[in-house]
Amino acid sequence: MAEVQPSGLWREGWYGHARALASPNFGPRPAGACIDLVVLHSISLPPGEYGTGCVQQLFLNQLDWQAHPYFQTIQGLEVSAHFFISRSGELWQLVSCDQRAWHAGASHYRGRDHCNDDSIGIELEGLEGQLFEAAQYETLASVCAALLTQYPIAHLAGHEHVAPGRKADPGPGFDWPVLKKSLGLADSHFPPSTT
Repeated sequence: MAEVQPSGLWREGWYGHARALASPNFGPRPAGACIDLVVLHSISLPPGEYGTGCVQQLFLNQLDWQAHPYFQTIQGLEVSAHFFISRSGELWQLVSCDQRAWHAGASHYRGRDHCNDDSIGIELEGLEGQLFEAAQYETLASVCAALLTQYPIAHLAGHEHVAPGRKADPGPGFDWPVLKKSLGLADSHFPPSTT
């Protein structure tokens, strides 16, 4: 796994407090894109199993498709998020926030399609609908606070809000009020269903 070593708090979209692994699954943002949305996801590989390293392998296109029957159902998938937060709260960064990561897929939010163009994707290690750990909320609040100082973030939403009917993560197990309180943001920054 190729490690990127950013210096300082931010360097070319890399956050200095994250452990960095450079995913090949990204591209340039459209000219003039306003990075104003954070999209929260949940993921675990195999589903419901934590700390396996398989999520990082997926984002690096290094997952052994034969290692588990579930992996064969996602074989060939090329995806990435900007950040991944493990159950213990460890923060990984896979794509520069200045680049377009492949996390939201077909999506629509704030009256705009193609949310990957102007969003930052954060994956929480977990299973949609299940609870998340206190350490994950602490890390999430910290990275979101840093993003708010670096980018014009005006909206935070779940994958379920930007791709309703297609995606359901992070799901009802995610405690939106905890994140809101940690960040001190107005309800207008969040989907109405979470206020």
